[in-house]
Amino acid sequence: MERRTLLRGLVGVPLGAMTLISGTGRSWVGQPIGTIEVKPPAPNVEWTRHWEGWGTTLGWWANRIGPRDDLSDLLFTRNTVPFLGHQLPGLGMNIVRYCAGGSGSNTIGSRKMASPLDGFKKIEGFQLDWSSDDPSSSSFDWTLDAKQRGVLQQAKARGVDTFELFANSPMWWMLKNDNPEGAADGLCNLQDGNFDRHAAYLATVARYAHDHWGIDFASVQPFNEPGLNWGNKALMDTTQEGCYYTHAQQADLIRRTRAQLDVRGLTGTLVAGLDENGTALARNTWTSPEFDDVTKAAVGRVNVHGYDELGGDRVGLYDAVSADGKRIWNSEYGDGWAHGLALAENLHADLHLLHPSAWVAWQILDWHGFGAINFDSGELVEVNPKYWVLAQYMRHIRPGMTIMDTGHNNAVAAYDAVNHKLVVVAYLLEDAQWLTFDLSAFSQPGVHGAAVKRWVTGVGAGDGQRYQYYADTVMNGGRFWSDCGAYSVQTFEVSDVHL
Repeated sequence: MERRTLLRGLVGVPLGAMTLISGTGRSWVGQPIGTIEVKPPAPNVEWTRHWEGWGTTLGWWANRIGPRDDLSDLLFTRNTVPFLGHQLPGLGMNIVRYCAGGSGSNTIGSRKMASPLDGFKKIEGFQLDWSSDDPSSSSFDWTLDAKQRGVLQQAKARGVDTFELFANSPMWWMLKNDNPEGAADGLCNLQDGNFDRHAAYLATVARYAHDHWGIDFASVQPFNEPGLNWGNKALMDTTQEGCYYTHAQQADLIRRTRAQLDVRGLTGTLVAGLDENGTALARNTWTSPEFDDVTKAAVGRVNVHGYDELGGDRVGLYDAVSADGKRIWNSEYGDGWAHGLALAENLHADLHLLHPSAWVAWQILDWHGFGAINFDSGELVEVNPKYWVLAQYMRHIRPGMTIMDTGHNNAVAAYDAVNHKLVVVAYLLEDAQWLTFDLSAFSQPGVHGAAVKRWVTGVGAGDGQRYQYYADTVMNGGRFWSDCGAYSVQTFEVSDVHL
């Protein structure tokens, strides 16, 4: 989640410098791609599981803006929405992560929250004190966090079907220093006697949401980026909620959260584990001795964030987690590139190497290049090219599809078995090229002469294509091809494809 200090310096760097910054040494950048073979999934390949969908965290932006019909239409439907002078294609996200804040404005005797958090980062939690764990008592105020809850309800009304509850920090009064930003030494800030209370609080929110909001959280994540030293200003220049936990403390809190959900009858609600800042850190946590069989059994899904970008260890994390029969979400991604091609690179690396079943943006509305829509000083300023890049993926690779192998990092593919439709999304950086897509491995690779639908977003200098539709591509036997411009993302839809 903390990425502004790390990535602020990237904003405004020319497109051509991107591969130097990422430092990956990828041999395919700037090299001829030629033919990309899209193949049906091999039998018993675990990562070809059905795609669960796309989403966004609410949190800061929802706490600042609150419910707006145009924004919710834009994010959670695929309608065309007039917005900031554009006719924008709705993204159709179906996943929302709701932040249970750890902040509060109340006092408990002489105690009050010891943090000067910014207004939009100060998300108030519902439990005011430790006097009672009864959600109907005066220890709870369920009228708080009205703006974020309002967006949550608008998302549900527009068809969002998967919700996750998570906490950046426990409630301020559960902490050693009453400060949800973290401990000054960067170590665990949660009082030793409050681990069960924090787990019980999250389970209580989940149960209350079911009973009173009509929201069923599919999963509860009891911490966020627990391997970072929140509160230690020498190590992390942050002003946001956070709490560090050792591997043993993470494992303990996971088990306690599972037990508290079960007590409240939420046996079908998963406990999501890890939510580490990057894949290497997550691999180290999952394979640590503290994560024993009992702890892993309590984890219903492994979440990880994408802030190590093209570094980290996607393969190592996937191998370790899949060996234990768990799914992976990229539950938080953000970068400072307004053009969206860094997002495309990292998303392709995820789908090829990490094999998540869902992908979630951190703050879809954010400042400068971080958001798909530029949100600055409380105002929605402009639509970044990143928005249209997201549309190339989110509007076409839909929940229930199967992710397929393309054999090449520049292309990803998904198959709709109900409608016999194949979706291919490809991106290019420096060099424009003709790309050929070979579907001959399918029993029916489309129909010869049939149209292949094509959409293009180009972000190079002078390229004004923004999710531009073209009807100029056809199947030729088991193949089709297209001229793909530099610094562009293209989406293709092929009908009548059978495995």
